[in-house]
Amino acid sequence: MITHARLLAATLALAAPVAAAAHHGWAWTEDEESRLAGTIQSISFGNPHMHLQLLSEGKTWEVDLSPPIVAQRSGFGPDAAKAGDAAVLTGHRARDRDVRGFKAETITVNGKTYDVYPQRDKTLKSAG
Repeated sequence: MITHARLLAATLALAAPVAAAAHHGWAWTEDEESRLAGTIQSISFGNPHMHLQLLSEGKTWEVDLSPPIVAQRSGFGPDAAKAGDAAVLTGHRARDRDVRGFKAETITVNGKTYDVYPQRDKTLKSAG
């Protein structure tokens, strides 16, 4: 019975990080950072991650940002951006080039840059 309990505990310990990585991971994005500029079509400050739609060069991009609590610590809250605002994002686009998906690390809007993923190393300078 002790062996079975240890095996179960080890399995659960390994499964938790995998489940968390599936939700919060970056595996679906390219390794190289890139920039995306356009006009915000819609924006949601809800959990588990903020989300916006950005119109860039006639195409709508689905953009994931950080959880709201992290973004608000950087100053990016509901008053920082709205539909119709021009925005420049740095981050990582989807690996699948047929998908217009982007995970933003910084957002520059109304002349101010917000680092919504401050814990991540960045190689690309933000627009601000």
